[in-house]
Amino acid sequence: MKVVKITVLERSLKRELVEKYGDPKLTACPILREGQVFHATNTCPKGFCDAAWRTMNKYVFALSCGVKEFYGGGWMKNPGEVVTCCDDGLRPVFFKLEATDEEAGPFLGRED
Repeated sequence: MKVVKITVLERSLKRELVEKYGDPKLTACPILREGQVFHATNTCPKGFCDAAWRTMNKYVFALSCGVKEFYGGGWMKNPGEVVTCCDDGLRPVFFKLEATDEEAGPFLGRED
């Protein structure tokens, strides 16, 4: 299995939706920051959001196993990459997932 690089691209706050449905004190994701990088194969990296992991782990696992295209191709510009986001409808975080050439360690992960 290959290690997958996870980069936090953007944190957002959907103000219109927060005003209508959310707690007015809500802020953008308090766990992750733009530019943070994590590495994974089949387990959630240390310091990563568990909820975000549950929405993307299928892509991370597939990329680590060598899948280069999803949904019949034509979705992403570069094979071996995926842009996805967590499922927080009020404050989604966007991620870039990239397959690397680095082999996973004996426990199918990498300590960062």
